[in-house]
Amino acid sequence: MSSKYEFIDGEKANYPIVKMCMWAGVSKSGFYDWRGRPASATTERRAELTVNVREIFDASDGTYGHRRVHAQLGRDNVAAGPELVRRVMVEGNMVACQPRPYRNTTDPDGSAGADDLVGRDFTARAPGVKFVGDITYIRTWQGWVYLATVIDCYSKMVVGFAMADHMRTGLVTDALQVAIDAGGIAPNAIFHSDRGSQYTSDDFKAFLDANHMVGSMGQTGVCLLTGQYGQRVATYSRIC
Repeated sequence: MSSKYEFIDGEKANYPIVKMCMWAGVSKSGFYDWRGRPASATTERRAELTVNVREIFDASDGTYGHRRVHAQLGRDNVAAGPELVRRVMVEGNMVACQPRPYRNTTDPDGSAGADDLVGRDFTARAPGVKFVGDITYIRTWQGWVYLATVIDCYSKMVVGFAMADHMRTGLVTDALQVAIDAGGIAPNAIFHSDRGSQYTSDDFKAFLDANHMVGSMGQTGVCLLTGQYGQRVATYSRIC
């Protein structure tokens, strides 16, 4: 009977108590009598468990499902069955946000692309003469969003970026346009990237030509954004 009363009490903001009592086959007076009683040991234990589950769930940045929360409770010497943990998480609206498997942002389209003018030398003698760019992805509550960045090899600063829900050529040209609009790009500056279809497209090559820049591409399978570059893109992924 207590479980029915607990359910009615938890849903009283959504449905009339009179109707829920009728649906559950209990009396309204019995429900109010139950609510007026001192909290039972079971209710207090459930409240304590909810606090423990919430702390573990929040500490995981909302990524732990009930199985991992249950395992952590065991390591913390908190006794609770996995089904009870699952119910507590459902009642507390603790829905795990699990990252999907690796998403490939490099999609070669078979084009020849450009020669490698960088040779993994990501330094520059002056600002505005050599840039690198890449795309990464970010999971949000509304789906995936893609981040394109442009980094000046001299300062190691992100000088342009753009975000969109797609990985078309427009994403990378938008990022590069931000860098161009900010000024400081020398004539015939090098822009280095991987051989993804966005960078090997005719539209991107035309964009570079129109802005007096020279394309450069690394070898297939060679990760571009390593070390300082990867850290900077990761930082922008968190703050954008």
